[in-house]
Amino acid sequence: AGMGRYSFFGSRPFATLSFQQGRVWIQEEGRSHTSSASPLCVLKDMLARYKIKDSPGLWPFLCGAVGFLSYDFGFSLEHFQKRHKTLDRVPELCFSFYDSVVAKDHHTDEVLIFSSGWPRSGVGRSRRAKERLDEMRQRLSRPAPAAGRQTEEFIDPRLVVPNFSRREYLEALRRVKAHIAAGDIYQLNLSQKFSARSSLDSWSLYRRLVQKFPVAFSAFFQEKDFSILSVSPELFLNCRGGVVTTRPMKGTRPRTGVARKDRLLKKELWSSAKEKAELLMVVDLERNDLGRVCDYRSIKVIHPRMIEAYRNVFQVTAQVQGRLHRAKDRVDLLHACFPGGSVTGCPKIRAMEIIEELEPHDRGIYTGSLGYLSFHDTMAFNILIRSIFREKDRLSFCVGGGIVADSVPSAEYEETLVKARALMQALTGRP
Repeated sequence: AGMGRYSFFGSRPFATLSFQQGRVWIQEEGRSHTSSASPLCVLKDMLARYKIKDSPGLWPFLCGAVGFLSYDFGFSLEHFQKRHKTLDRVPELCFSFYDSVVAKDHHTDEVLIFSSGWPRSGVGRSRRAKERLDEMRQRLSRPAPAAGRQTEEFIDPRLVVPNFSRREYLEALRRVKAHIAAGDIYQLNLSQKFSARSSLDSWSLYRRLVQKFPVAFSAFFQEKDFSILSVSPELFLNCRGGVVTTRPMKGTRPRTGVARKDRLLKKELWSSAKEKAELLMVVDLERNDLGRVCDYRSIKVIHPRMIEAYRNVFQVTAQVQGRLHRAKDRVDLLHACFPGGSVTGCPKIRAMEIIEELEPHDRGIYTGSLGYLSFHDTMAFNILIRSIFREKDRLSFCVGGGIVADSVPSAEYEETLVKARALMQALTGRP
């Protein structure tokens, strides 16, 4: 399907848009101002100012807005009150606008440097495009720094601290099952949070992460005060040529590297009635979300269920597609589907309310989405799972799992630890 085919790198954005403390903040070429408008309306207006023409064979991203929506942004979209106070340092929405990008096609090893010249216009745009292109070519032509001996920096595993004890997590799981038995929800994603401190720089840690857990939808995003290091295997939304794709994941087993054990684990995962039911519910929710902005007859389940093998885990995935309605655009699509159903529950709003009751932490970026909206109408966003939030020397990440009526609490708790494994290995150096 071409997943993971391309990598993109951009620096020095010419504009940023963020939504924090109920206010939209915009910075453009050294000037800043605020707006009382909806952040998605502002995003839509800013994207409309900068366009490049599409053409056959054009790469999926050459310039555009790159950023994220935190899980908490979902509360703003649905207009209901959070129980936990949002951390002031984490915007609910943040996008940086890049006029120039370096792209690599991993299938052909081709590298493309693209410069659009935005936000200038006329002759000034052509001049800026050339200047930025020359600048990026010079940076790429510089010799790489000498690879001297470097000491790996790791964290003592005892200092990576969860905010749930095993007993507390199992009790929260039992409360989820009580909500299911009462008919409040059918399924819910419950998470726990791990925190630690490290002075290792974010880019070095991200490189270590992608070596430990190479995936198609990994991403690194850095702002002045924080960074996001994501090795997410899950696609939230892709839109190209009006065709929308979402790939929800439900069902995880460890991958041991021992062929016989792995065959048994895959068989167990594939035959699990619980995992089948959970994915079916989420697929139905995603079809419903897409139906709000896509031509309804165009929505199809392309792959109802398939197992994907990653370095540390096996994951069950489905794929749903639709065609965007001609009266809707990519921002409308984000609005209709965020946050992803695979990381909230069914029905989505009631599940989010119960998550607020049971989780003792602010999710922040976890189960939000990070990705791009290009200036030629393409879009791709991951689900922010297997992702670390970094602010100064503080690191945190969450891991969770979907709960249904026949979930076994002890097995669900162990599944969260399986999902944490790649992150823990990168942080601690321990298998």
